[in-house]
Order: sequence, then structure tokens, then C-alpha cells
Amino acid sequence: MNTTTLDTVIIGAGAAGLHTARLLAERGIDVEVIERHARVGDAWRERYRSLRLFTPRRWAELPRIRMGIGFFDYPTGKQFADYLEQCAAAIGARVRLSTSVERLSLTDDGRFRLTLSTGDDIVATRVVVAAGAHERPVLPPFAADLDPAIRAMHSLDYHGPEDLAPGPVLVVGAANSGTDIALEAAASGHATTLAGRHPGQVPVSIDTPVGNLVSSVFIRRLRGLTLDTDRGRRFAAANRGHGVNLVRNHLADLARAGVRQVGRIAGLGADGRPVLEDGERMDAATVVWCTGSLPDLRWIDIPAAFGEDGEVAHERGIATRVPGLAFVGLPFQYSVASPTLMGMERDAAHVVSCLFESARAARAGRAATRQGASVAA
Repeated sequence: MNTTTLDTVIIGAGAAGLHTARLLAERGIDVEVIERHARVGDAWRERYRSLRLFTPRRWAELPRIRMGIGFFDYPTGKQFADYLEQCAAAIGARVRLSTSVERLSLTDDGRFRLTLSTGDDIVATRVVVAAGAHERPVLPPFAADLDPAIRAMHSLDYHGPEDLAPGPVLVVGAANSGTDIALEAAASGHATTLAGRHPGQVPVSIDTPVGNLVSSVFIRRLRGLTLDTDRGRRFAAANRGHGVNLVRNHLADLARAGVRQVGRIAGLGADGRPVLEDGERMDAATVVWCTGSLPDLRWIDIPAAFGEDGEVAHERGIATRVPGLAFVGLPFQYSVASPTLMGMERDAAHVVSCLFESARAARAGRAATRQGASVAA
């Protein structure tokens, strides 16, 4: 086992991690990024192939690194994955690939020990966790009791229509991923039902120049809903655990595709088949759970990093009880947009500033103490 000593480590080489790495590089700070995938961007390559982002190019790019698509275009998941790889090279990020952090703990002197999947360790003064907001699938409590004859998967595990069994498809969850998958299932010839509450929709088509510009107004609204405003706090309280408005897809698109839209799934019948709130029993050969996802931080073995509710204890991404620990990309970290491409840069800038301004202040304080002691002597 080898132990490396570093000043700063970023866990995760996605957009949040690379925004942070770029800002650190601009300050001349030596940093290493730990990435569990074999390539930068693989988290996006693993998503369903038809995925197209609804973040316009100008909001998805890192500063001064141009994405090779048109001004009004939206990248596919693969295009964005390749762009992140390009960004990592452009900023000169030192990325340790194919390596997971299996445990993050504290050393006796208050630094961080990262136990790696390779069997090696890293000891670091500062750690920024940017491990992704969509790592652990959220499933309804009854999902495990679904009739085993029904093929079931979470949207994180869905890649394309070949994953669907012959016959009817039930998509549970009517937000953006759910409507994407329902439309694809219907287009591939499956009788498709979409279950869940309608989260609202952007009123224009974003895939037109006018709609693209209007979407910027929507994005600015999301960025403005911050947790230091009454409006932002109310929005966060009302929308935790719910999908955002439909951005690209609309109810009319679902109707034209022949997707049947129903209410929420209340549970399972005695035969393990899904049942709606009105008692209707749903027949399906495949169920796709588009019921949300969460960060997976179970490898952080620092109890003080979490509050009594099990959530990260932080102030705008800075751990409140663990000096030197920070997060970027958490849901509602500072605004509704925090876990999205249009919110990460602002959060990363705040985290970097706080981490290193406090470090500079601490060094200045120690220097003043030493100087005072020298004068007294």
C-alpha cells in the first residue's frame, strides 16, 4: 500500500469537479482529482443514449472552453461527456482514473485520509466532494415486491429500447427523464403508460432560437431561487424530492405519441402488479422507475459531516463542523440550480474562495502569533 500526501483532493471529475479544479488551477494550487470511471465523462456516457441536455451551450460550458456545437444547440449526453474530457485536458487537471474512494475519514492530526479502491491511501489537507447528485436510485418502498415476472429497472440503469421486454411499458415518474423514456418506448412500438403527477412545463419549445433565448429567462429564475431568500427557501421546502418542470417535452408531445397518462401509483396488488390511486390495476411487461436519485455519500466516515437528519451539514457547500471539507453539486446547495450545469460554477467559486481564504487567514494568524512570541522574547 502506498500513501500519497497532497494539499487538496477533488472527488469526482464531472462538471462540478472540473469547475472546482479550474478555479484551483487559476490560484496555482496543486490538486488531484479522483474519478471512479475509466474516462472523464463516463457518467454521462452511461446514461440512456437518446439523452439530450436541456441546458443551452452557453450555460453548459466552462469559461473559455468552447463546446463544438452550434450556439443554439443542446448537447447530447455523449457530446457533453466528450466535452468534459476536453475540459480536463484544457485545464491540465491531474485525474486519477478508475479509482473509487471507498472511505473518507480523519487522521489523528485532523487531515483527511482517502482509502482508495486500488489499495492505496491519500492524506490531504482539504477535500472537495463533487461526486454527483444522481448516484443512488430512489425507489418507492413497495418496488422490491413487484411481480418478478415484470422486468424492472431504474432510469439510471436504462440505456435504450433494447432494455424493454416485449409488451406494455409502465414508466413511473412524469418528470424529464420519465417523459424522455416514455416517448422513446412509444416510438419503439410499446404500448406505454406514464404514471405520476404532472410537474408543470416550460410553455415554449426550447429547440427553436426564440425558445432557446426564452429558456435563459427560466434558467436565471432558477439561479435566483437561493436559500438566502424567503422565496428560495419556500421553493426548496415545497419541491424537495420532486422533479423540475418539463423543459423539452410537453403533454401534447405525449398525447401525439400515444402515451397514456395516469395518476400516481399507490402500491401493489396481491399479485405484485402496480395499482393506481383510483384502484386500477396496471398490466406491464416492463416497469421503469423514474422516481429520482440522490448523491451517494455513504463512504464518508466522518459523523460530524452530517446533521441529525442524515443530510450533509454545510453552509453553501462548506462543511460546518469539519474544517477543510467542502461539497459542490449538492441538491439545493445554494439555489435550485445548484446540482445543474448552470449552477455549479457559482457554487464552486464560493467553495474555493472560502476554503482558501480561511486557510490564508489561519496562516496569517499563526505567523502573527509567532511574531508576537518573538517580540515578547
